[in-house]
Amino acid sequence: MANGSNSGRPRDPNRKYDGLRNLGEQVNPSPRQSRRVPNEEGLAALSTSRGGRPPRGGPPRKRRVSTRVRRRRIVAALGLVALIIIGLLGGTYLYANYRFGQIHKVSISSEQALIAGQPFNVLVVGSDSRAGLTGQTAAQAGSAAVTPGQRSDVVMVWHINPATKKITILSIPRDTMVTMPPSLVPTVGQFNRINTAYGTGTNQLVQIIQNNFGIPINHVVQVNFSGFIGATNALGGVWLDFPYPSKDAYSGLNITTPGCQLVTGTQALATARSRHFYYYANGQWNYDGTSDFGRIRRQDAFLKSLVDSAKSKYNPLTINAFLGSIPQGVQIDSRFSLSELVGLAVDFHSVDPNSIATETMPNYDVGYVSPWGDVLFVKEPDAQQLLVDTYGSQLQRPKTPPPNSSLQTPQPPTITPTTVPKAVSTGNAKGTTTTTGVPAVATPSFDPVPCTPK
Repeated sequence: MANGSNSGRPRDPNRKYDGLRNLGEQVNPSPRQSRRVPNEEGLAALSTSRGGRPPRGGPPRKRRVSTRVRRRRIVAALGLVALIIIGLLGGTYLYANYRFGQIHKVSISSEQALIAGQPFNVLVVGSDSRAGLTGQTAAQAGSAAVTPGQRSDVVMVWHINPATKKITILSIPRDTMVTMPPSLVPTVGQFNRINTAYGTGTNQLVQIIQNNFGIPINHVVQVNFSGFIGATNALGGVWLDFPYPSKDAYSGLNITTPGCQLVTGTQALATARSRHFYYYANGQWNYDGTSDFGRIRRQDAFLKSLVDSAKSKYNPLTINAFLGSIPQGVQIDSRFSLSELVGLAVDFHSVDPNSIATETMPNYDVGYVSPWGDVLFVKEPDAQQLLVDTYGSQLQRPKTPPPNSSLQTPQPPTITPTTVPKAVSTGNAKGTTTTTGVPAVATPSFDPVPCTPK
């Protein structure tokens, strides 16, 4: 019998499963239904209204950042980094320029213009002026044993070749006889020691070196005792190996124990200035009678150790201390620019101190010469050979050559550059004798040498 509501309709055999199917769809919706989100139709319409495609059965995809926007962000980030770097560099340059401005400049009218890219020569003068030293430090430096004024304890010409990264240091002994320029003849005579001229000004010393030896001077650096001590201490001192206890009553040197040790302050200055050097060996104090030549040897060793110390110091505090010490006792010529100094630091920051060539002007002595005493005369042709081999085509014809022991001033001989070992000066109690064509004489066993602390 037909039931009331189904009367007149044929019976669907699958109908009995409709309720179960609907229930299953509610409990386990289809994958498409599971991806539906609230207000899906509204989102689709919104996407369509903005020109996009309506989402197909899922949440709207995140919009990709365009290439143009990405580039803008990268450029902005790089620009920020660049501004920070420029700010740091600008601050560093301003500080360096400030420190450079504190260094005292001197006008040297006699120096010659620098040729870009070519080797150049720097006259380095070590003055015995005690200006800037305290009473105790000045006393330790032997202030009571000197006459007033200032003299050149050190006369060096640094030949610097930026292309080959080579440095050659020529030392001219302070007792070397030279011909004076006309402006000094009324006060010091036609001939005199080279260190005498420094008391009248650095410009006259530049003239003497150029006129006597034909070495063009492009820059000048002057260092007095205060500047020497300050710069050495700012770099943390130098390491020197003393084979024996050593002393010098005139310079104040007093090394009580042998071995590799740190030398600072007045002891560093005393080491570089020592020309009455004693060393204790075989139960007694022994005297190095080479005087100024022994001092030049010790100065060369000290300079190499100082260069080694300077190149290893990258601590900003150390660099600042060093820059701060320079104005105390260092002067440079007014043509020396900050960019030149920075360029030199960059070019030679990794130089091997052992590669620095050190030479001494060949000379001879004849004993006491009135009215000057024990003085030295330039020895030819050895001196000219050394100058030609060192300065090459830069060397000029001397206007007023130095005198010989007969007080004559002949022009130096014509010399061809050679690779034969240069003349070597060896000291004796009076001064020096010179030999040629032999290898360099080894450092005496009693002299301090650069060392590396263990």
